Amino acid sequence: MTAMTAGHAGRPLLNRRLAEFGTTIFAEMSALATRTGAINLGQGFPDTDGPEAVREAAVRALRDGRGNQYPPGPGVPELRHAVAEHQQRFHGLHYDPETEVLVTAGATEAVAAALLGLVEPGDEVVALEPYYDSYAASIAMAGGTRVPVTLRPHAPTGTYRLDLDELRDAVTDRTRLLLLNTPHNPTGTVLSRDELAAIAELCVERDLLAVTDEVYEHLVFDGEHLPLAGFPGMRERTVTISSSGKSFSFTGWKVGWVTATPALVTAVRTAKQYLTYVSAGPFQYAVAEALALPDSYYTELREGLRARRDLLADGLREAGFGVFTPAGTYFITTDIRPLGTSDGVSFCLSLPERAGVVAVPTQVFYDHAEAGAPYVRFAFCKKEEVLTEAVSRLRTLAGG
Repeated sequence: MTAMTAGHAGRPLLNRRLAEFGTTIFAEMSALATRTGAINLGQGFPDTDGPEAVREAAVRALRDGRGNQYPPGPGVPELRHAVAEHQQRFHGLHYDPETEVLVTAGATEAVAAALLGLVEPGDEVVALEPYYDSYAASIAMAGGTRVPVTLRPHAPTGTYRLDLDELRDAVTDRTRLLLLNTPHNPTGTVLSRDELAAIAELCVERDLLAVTDEVYEHLVFDGEHLPLAGFPGMRERTVTISSSGKSFSFTGWKVGWVTATPALVTAVRTAKQYLTYVSAGPFQYAVAEALALPDSYYTELREGLRARRDLLADGLREAGFGVFTPAGTYFITTDIRPLGTSDGVSFCLSLPERAGVVAVPTQVFYDHAEAGAPYVRFAFCKKEEVLTEAVSRLRTLAGG
């Protein structure tokens, strides 16, 4: 054990709660793309900026001196009001911008702060597997125990499905909350009205809290996005999280938010204030303007991504992959077994050399790694010409 891994008397330097976590898969695969010159369809970030008017709003805020110093802890009033108006406009949910909205450094911080503020050591947190990698780390940092409920691939329909009986069986007397993500990354699943109603009934029946990650709320191609907070009995027990990155293609700004009851917001803010305290001052003003964009913006965003989803999905099928067409998000999960392999990690490590494309192995999003081993995720939030070139390269796999 070296000095970099051991502390006093041989004790590991890294906190035992985080010992299982290393560098995120996104950093690793993006570095691989840079090193090999491959097309990066691994990490989920657009390769074009969002609306010019929103970017100029950030520039204007900088020049006007708005947000260049510490903004208010809960977020600038303009953004908190814009978030509340957004929730009313799109979902019919009323939140008081003064007491029920909290601005965060992206949704990742919001999830971490919610779990740190609400989970006691030993509490169980039920999450849908596969899950975004920060969920597991945040549960660990809070001292909680994660309990995965696996979304199962259903090849005949090309979708992933939630087993509600399995979800119910996962809840015990030690369960504190459900951590949900819909639309779901990486599978693209959008939970239906009936599924969400059953989840709400379970939460009420077992007196559970819910933390919902809804960052892809405007990227739904099939079905509809319905916030869990809108179901009976859930307004008072749900922390709803979203952000600007996915909706406006400014992922580097890291502007997210929480909407919940005053008591729940206070719990999240208590943890959040000791993480970043505040962030992204000028960008908060710009995001406030972005949230007021007309419905046509959201429609064009969705339809543009739908076309790119279909382009990549068709190309992946032609290349020999089994394709699970996502109902939402900007990711496509594929089955690599038709290509003669079932090891997603090895496949993704070799793909840049074989085809000049980078993808992400989805088994890193599972506790049950074997369940995700033969699946690989591709991002389609890229320019059409980039996807067309990626498809052309991937078609070479069909020949063996």
